[in-house]
Amino acid sequence: MFEFAWPWIFFLAPLPWIIRLILPPAQSQESALKVSFLEELEHLAGHRAHTSLSWKRQLPFVLIWILLLSAAARPQWVGAPLPLPTSGRDILLAVDVSGSMDYPDMTWHGEEISRLTLVKHLIGDFIEGRTGDRVGLILFGSQAYVQAPLTFDRRTVHALLDEALVGIAGKNTAIGDAIGLAVKHLRMRPENSRIMVLITDGANNGGRIDPLIAARLAAEEHVRIYTIGIGADPQQGGLSSLFGFSSLDLDEDTLRAIAQETGGRYFRARSQEELSAVSTELNGFEPIVQQPTRVRPAKALFYWPLSLALLASLIAAALYIWPKPWRRISRLRAYFQARGRKQA
Repeated sequence: MFEFAWPWIFFLAPLPWIIRLILPPAQSQESALKVSFLEELEHLAGHRAHTSLSWKRQLPFVLIWILLLSAAARPQWVGAPLPLPTSGRDILLAVDVSGSMDYPDMTWHGEEISRLTLVKHLIGDFIEGRTGDRVGLILFGSQAYVQAPLTFDRRTVHALLDEALVGIAGKNTAIGDAIGLAVKHLRMRPENSRIMVLITDGANNGGRIDPLIAARLAAEEHVRIYTIGIGADPQQGGLSSLFGFSSLDLDEDTLRAIAQETGGRYFRARSQEELSAVSTELNGFEPIVQQPTRVRPAKALFYWPLSLALLASLIAAALYIWPKPWRRISRLRAYFQARGRKQA
């Protein structure tokens, strides 16, 4: 069906006439010819003198104004309701972007890369594979904030993860705050579909909530947390040792405790194969039937009245510059006809 998204725009229709009534008339600086016997001239001519634009000359401008209002009101064609997926899981990813995630002690296809870059590669493929699930993204460092709420738009979540920068949320690691924020956003979802995936490379050294207290709160709200530790093995050495940091700083005991408290599991992610275990684990849960969601696709039609307004403006401008085109055309035709008769 056809409809205007913003029909209230048409209340602005009388705006030009209101402005004309409020503002004083323009004062011309040119001298005007004042005729005292104007009424006699009008009687002899058979019509009254025009002191303002007639309604016929105002009609194009009225039409242009109405067309502009129609375009601004967002005309659209709304289709039939289409169902969205009504079953799946609600997965909230919490990714550590603290300063240590910039250490290049990981490898990808034989190339040394930073820990956050590895997360983008591994978790990006994980996000793309969550068909039918709502996926959200939390970035945390010294603070935690929601980068993307739960949505079926996995492509946008993937793009937001790719744009994440190290240190954007601070240099420290506030694991407890990230869990608390995830619980806040998952507690309103169906009970058996609340899943959080926590990805970090270090121990909790920031924030206001202890990770184990946050884990108990998550367990009370039936939020299942899967924890993933990022970082090379200590015996591998690598560039991290040059900076005085290695995966020894990864508090695996706390991550295991968080997972056990909430009914999840702890994983160590150093490759695509190890991360695939997380996906396999999540696929083992039956999708939860959720409240049906329907959307009605809308096709924008504003360009039609806007194009007509532009065309009408061009025609009005042409008539203003060349007010009597047909008379001039007839004169040119008569001129060429007379010239042709002379030559004959």
